[in-house]
Amino acid sequence: MDRNLLRRRRFLTYTGLGVLGIGSAAIAIQLNSSKPLASSILSLSPNSELPKSNSPEASPVATNSQSSNQQLPEFQGISQWLNSHPLSIQELKGNVVMIQFWTFSCINCQRTLPYVTKWHEQYAAKGLKIIGVHTPEFAFEREANNIKDAIQKHGIRYPVPIDNEFQTWKAYGNEYWPHLYLADRQGNLVYDHIGEGAYTKTEQTIQKLLG
Repeated sequence: MDRNLLRRRRFLTYTGLGVLGIGSAAIAIQLNSSKPLASSILSLSPNSELPKSNSPEASPVATNSQSSNQQLPEFQGISQWLNSHPLSIQELKGNVVMIQFWTFSCINCQRTLPYVTKWHEQYAAKGLKIIGVHTPEFAFEREANNIKDAIQKHGIRYPVPIDNEFQTWKAYGNEYWPHLYLADRQGNLVYDHIGEGAYTKTEQTIQKLLG
């Protein structure tokens, strides 16, 4: 395995243990940009490059943003949908929509999944639609059977589109694993969160949007 990747994985593991100790820091992988979140995400620029290793000296990032009238971009370049037929943002309107970018071997993503799957179980019948966009970091994460195994392991029952070509990732201007976005019933982006943590605030936002 590439030395830089090993260094990044080791850094994330140690930093992740620190998160467990203080119970409040969110860890995220920052990918080749230091732009403020508001200018990068809320503009939904499609100019992000494919992910690159960040240095071990990089600081963890966790940010929330608010927007009013910014529509969620459509899914793009999805090679396969798991747990669902192909969906579009347009047809999801009328529901509160959560988009979460994740990849199955990312430890920070794994730690968020119990919360995301719980929200699906609690709020799907009330109008919450969760879409777990799987965008890989490593080659083995591109294999559909490996993703299916992870879905079964973590009890994921919501739709999972496979974004192997990073086209949906780029459409959102995303740079992090994990990263979730929440949109209201009109499809407007109203909240996003990078990394672990903020589970209470996220759930309160879901409840408010569901009314």
